[in-house]
Amino acid sequence: MGSMNIEEVRAEEKFDRSDPQEGRIEPEEVKRIVPWWKQITVRGIVTSTAIGIIYSVIVMKLNLTTGLVPNLNVSAALLSFVFIRTWTKLLHKAGIVTTPFTRQENTIVQTCAVACYAIAFGGGFGSYLLGLNRRTYELAGEDTPGNNPKGITEPGIGWMTGFLFVTSFVGITSLVPLRKIMIIDYKLTYPSGTATAVLINGFHTPKGDEMAKKQVHGFTKFFSFSFLWGFFQWFYSGGPKCGFTQFPTFGLKAWQHSFFFDFSTTYVGAGMICPHLVNLSLLLGAVLSYGIMWPLIGGLKGKWYSETLKDSSMKSLTGYKVFISISLILGDGLYNFLKILFFTAQSLHAKLNMKKNKTFPENENQSLDDLQRNEVFLRERIPLKLALFGYIFFSIISIIVVPLIFPELKWYYVVVAYILAPSLSFCNAYGAGLTDMNMGYNYGKVALFVLAAITGKESGVVAGLVGCGLIKSMVSISSDLMHDFKTGHLTFTSPRAMLLSQALGTAIGCIVAPLTFSLFYKAFNIGDPNGEYPAPYALVYRNMAILGVEGFSALPKHCLQLCYGFFGFAVLANLARDLLPKNIGNWVPLPMAMAVPFLVGANFAIDMCVGSLIVFVWHKLNSKKAALLVPAAASGLICGDGLWILPSAILALAKIHPPICMNFLKGE
Repeated sequence: MGSMNIEEVRAEEKFDRSDPQEGRIEPEEVKRIVPWWKQITVRGIVTSTAIGIIYSVIVMKLNLTTGLVPNLNVSAALLSFVFIRTWTKLLHKAGIVTTPFTRQENTIVQTCAVACYAIAFGGGFGSYLLGLNRRTYELAGEDTPGNNPKGITEPGIGWMTGFLFVTSFVGITSLVPLRKIMIIDYKLTYPSGTATAVLINGFHTPKGDEMAKKQVHGFTKFFSFSFLWGFFQWFYSGGPKCGFTQFPTFGLKAWQHSFFFDFSTTYVGAGMICPHLVNLSLLLGAVLSYGIMWPLIGGLKGKWYSETLKDSSMKSLTGYKVFISISLILGDGLYNFLKILFFTAQSLHAKLNMKKNKTFPENENQSLDDLQRNEVFLRERIPLKLALFGYIFFSIISIIVVPLIFPELKWYYVVVAYILAPSLSFCNAYGAGLTDMNMGYNYGKVALFVLAAITGKESGVVAGLVGCGLIKSMVSISSDLMHDFKTGHLTFTSPRAMLLSQALGTAIGCIVAPLTFSLFYKAFNIGDPNGEYPAPYALVYRNMAILGVEGFSALPKHCLQLCYGFFGFAVLANLARDLLPKNIGNWVPLPMAMAVPFLVGANFAIDMCVGSLIVFVWHKLNSKKAALLVPAAASGLICGDGLWILPSAILALAKIHPPICMNFLKGE
C-alpha cells in the first residue's frame, strides 16, 4: 500500500535494504515468463479476495480504535505465499496437476489484496466520512456556530459504496502514462515496494522455500494463540469497563488516567512491526498528555472553562485534547509537506539538468539484471489512449455523482479538483519514491480547509470533509500504484497485470469495506469516546472543518496559545531530526506519533511498547532468528485477534453477551 500505513504518523520504517535482485531470474527464464493475462489466475483472485476481506476487518478495527495502522504489505505477501503454496500442495497430494506458483502470481495476489484492504484504511470510515454522522456532530458541540446541524449524513452501505467507486478509480489512471519516467528514467526507490519485492523474490528460491516454512510455522503458532486469547477474553467482558482490556496493571490511580496494559495482541503485534522510535514517541505523547497536561488542565475547571459544560463539549477539556492534537498533526504535516515538495523540486531540477547535459547513465553501463527488468517492464505497453480515456471517463462520472450524493460540494469544485489531480498526484508519487512518505492526507487537509473556508457556515463542514476525501483518494491511490509498479518491476511482473490487479482489488475493496464498516457500526458502539471503538479521527476531521469555517473562535480559553506552542514544537522537532547529527536526530520524537495518545489515551501506547520490547529482547537473544520470524509472529498476533472480531460481532448482533464481568475495585 505504499508508505507505512499509520494514519497521520510519520513512521520511518527500517526496510530491508538487501539486494532486490535476490532470487534473480536467469535470461532463459525471462523468455519463459508467461504473458500478462496468464499471470492473473482464478486461484489468485480467490486468494487475494480472502486475504483482502480478512485484512479489511483488521484494518477497520485499527482505524476505529486509534487510527494507527501498521504496514501490512509484507504480511499480505507472506499470506499470499502460504495460501497458494498450501493450495497447490493439497491438490498435488490428491493427484491433481496445477500450474507452478511463480513470483509473478505472488506479486499479483499481494497487489490485489493490498488494494482491497487499502479502501478500508483510506476510505474515510474512521475519519472524514464518519465525521459526517450525528454522534460526531454532537461531540463537536451542538452549540458551536460552524457546526451546522444540516451537515449530518448517517453512514449507509449504498451511498458509501457509490462514493468509493466514483472516487477511487480516478487515481489509478492518473499517473499510468508516467510509469516509465518514474520507475526506469528517474530510478525512484519506493522503499515499501522494494521491500515487498525482496521478500517475494526471496520466497521463490530454494533457500526461500525453507525460510517460508519457518515463517509459516511462526505465523500459525502466534495466530492460534492470538485467536484463542481473544476468545478467552470475551467471556470476562460482559459489561462496560470489564475484562482483561481494563486490567489495572499499574494500579487503579494509573488506570483512571489510561495507563495500563490491556492485553491487546493486535497492538502488541503492531508494536513489533513499527520502528522503536514510533512506539517511544507514542509513549512520550501519552505521558505528556494523560500523565501531565490533562490532570493539570482538568484541575483548572471553573477557571479556564465552565464547570457546567459536558465532558464532550469542545469548550471543555475535550476541546484541549482535540485542538492540541490537531496542532501537532498540522505542524508535522505542514513541515513534511513543504519538505517533500522541496526535495521533489530539487530532484526534478537535477534530473532535468542531467538530461539537458546528457549525463544520464547509458544502457551499456547498466547491469544485465536491470536491462532484463526494464525489458520485461516495457515489453507490454499500456496504451496512452486507454489511460487518458479512463481518467476522463471516471472523472466525468465523479463530477456527476459526487454532487448528487453531497449537494454541498458543488460540481465546479470537483472539476477543479480533477484538473489539479494529475500534478498533485505526480508530486506525491515522486516524493513517496524518494522518501516512502505518502502525503495524501496532507493534500486532503489542504483541500478541507480551503473548501470549508470558501463554502462558509451553511455547507462548509460537509464540503470540506467530502473534498478532503476526494483529493486524498486520488493522490494516495496513484502513489500506491507506483509502489506496486516498482514491486512488479523488481519481480518481472507485467505492468498490465499489475494495473488490472490493482483495479480488481480496488473494486473488491469498494464493496467489502462498506460491508465491514456496517458490521462494526451495527454490532459495536462506534464513536463513543469512552468505548472500545472511539474513532478519534472522525472528531478531529470534523473539528478541522469547523476551524476552517469559524477560524480561531472555535477554540476554548487559552487553547490558542497552547496550540501555537505545540505547532512550533512539531516544526522544531522535525528541524532537529533533519539538521542534527544522525546519532542524535534519530532519537528526536515524531510529533504525529505523539498526537495519537493525546486523544485516545495511553493504554495502546503501552501495548505497542511491549511489542517493541519483545523485538528488542528477541534480537538480543537470537538476531538472525528474530529478523526472520518477527514479521510472521507480528502478523499472526494481528490476524488472530482481528479474525476473532467476526464471531464476536456476530454474537453481538445476535444479542449474545459475555456471561461474566471481571472488574476491579479499590481494596478496603
